[in-house]
Amino acid sequence: MTRTWTGLAVGVGLFACLASAVPAQAAEISLARLDCGTPQAPIAVNGRFSDTFAYGEMKLQFVYSCYLIKHGDEYMLWDTGHSMTAPNVAPKVSIVDQLARIDVKPDQIKYVGISHYHADHTGQVSSFPKATLLIGAKEWDAITAPKPAQGVNYKPFESWIKGDSKVEPVPLDKDVFGDGSVIMLRTPGHTPGHTSLLVKLSQMGPVILSGDAVHFHENYDSDGVPAFNYDRAQTIASIERIKKILANLKGTLIIQHDARDVGKLPVFPEFAK
Repeated sequence: MTRTWTGLAVGVGLFACLASAVPAQAAEISLARLDCGTPQAPIAVNGRFSDTFAYGEMKLQFVYSCYLIKHGDEYMLWDTGHSMTAPNVAPKVSIVDQLARIDVKPDQIKYVGISHYHADHTGQVSSFPKATLLIGAKEWDAITAPKPAQGVNYKPFESWIKGDSKVEPVPLDKDVFGDGSVIMLRTPGHTPGHTSLLVKLSQMGPVILSGDAVHFHENYDSDGVPAFNYDRAQTIASIERIKKILANLKGTLIIQHDARDVGKLPVFPEFAK
């Protein structure tokens, strides 16, 4: 009898452990686009944005976007656009002031994810020193180099460089919230440690925010490589990876500099879900 009760107690205890191991209900995910720069007149893209001169006389107007991800009660900012002092392309309204429209303060941003170190993606990061910085490990190496290379916008990262703010260099992919809902994807080529962001929405479905893995639709469709990219082969491999992920997940691409893609998301303060 004692042995039976002991076995029963062990069984009940095991059941309780298994029950407690069942994951909690997934957090609700939503995604908003922010205006993070002022578009200029359309520019010719053939020479600069194709190392094979693929685009002829085509001209495109680039937009500058960054994104707010709401994960339950937590917030992540993806890229921070141009600084408010950038000549000609400065945003009309800062990210901080845009967030104020939905009563979100800078200290409520848990993570700031940065696709890469260029100024049009990093300009307002210093407004969020309480956030944990998530950035490709090779991007962080470039930012913290004794003499950062030309094009590496290191100055806004002073708080993280000094150790006053928390940074997590990301060498590979990263499951940001630990539940598979938001994943940083390693997509090098444009820069050495470039990353893109996969956000899994319940209604819209999976969305990939491109960073600068690609710059516009024609660039994506033709596996085009800008002449100024860091590595041609890595660029093409990263575009291929994005295409395969989107095909397998039946997802949507948001090319962050292409108004045709940015327009797939509702105007802030509305969120896609």
